[in-house]
Amino acid sequence: MTTDEMDKPRLLLVDDDETFCNVLKCALEKRNYEVLVATNVAEGIALAEKELPEYAVIDLRIGYESGLELVKKLISLDDNTQIVMLTGFASIATAVEAIKLGAIHYLTKPANADEIVNALNKNEGDPSVLINENPLSVKRLEWEHLQKVLMQYDGNISAAARALNMHRRTLQRKLEKRPVRG
Repeated sequence: MTTDEMDKPRLLLVDDDETFCNVLKCALEKRNYEVLVATNVAEGIALAEKELPEYAVIDLRIGYESGLELVKKLISLDDNTQIVMLTGFASIATAVEAIKLGAIHYLTKPANADEIVNALNKNEGDPSVLINENPLSVKRLEWEHLQKVLMQYDGNISAAARALNMHRRTLQRKLEKRPVRG
C-alpha cells in the first residue's frame, strides 16, 4: 500500500445495485476516498470486520435484507464510524431508526456524490431546515404507518400483516410501491 492510499479515508459502500455502486465508487474515489464495495449485508459485515472503515454509505434495502442491521453491526465494531443511510424508500420510521442505531444522516435517492460527502462530514443538525407547511397526504401517511409497524416487527411481513389485520400479500403489494411524496 502506498503512502497516498494510507492517507485516504476508508469508506464502505453497501448497495445491491451494482451499477450504482460502480458509479458512486468512481465518484467517491475522485473525492479522495478509498472505497470498499459490497452488494449484500454479509459481504458488508465481512469487509467491515476486516478493514474497519471510517465512513459508510448503506442502502436501506439491500435485496431482501435491511441495511439497518448493517448500521447496528458497524457501530458495534467502531462507534466512530460516520454512516449515511441511503434509500429510495424513505420513511420517517426508518429515518428515526437509522439515526437511533448510529447513522449520522439519512438521504433519499437519487443523491449525488457531493450530497453524500457533505452528509458524511456533517456532524451537527441544521436548525434552518424549512418546515413543510403542507400536511402529508393520506397515501403517504398510510405508507409511513405500514413502515412503522413493519419496523416494530423487525421486518417480518407476516407478523406486521397480522398486527395490521391485513392479508400478507396485500401488505407486500403496498410495500412494493414507491412511497407517495408528501
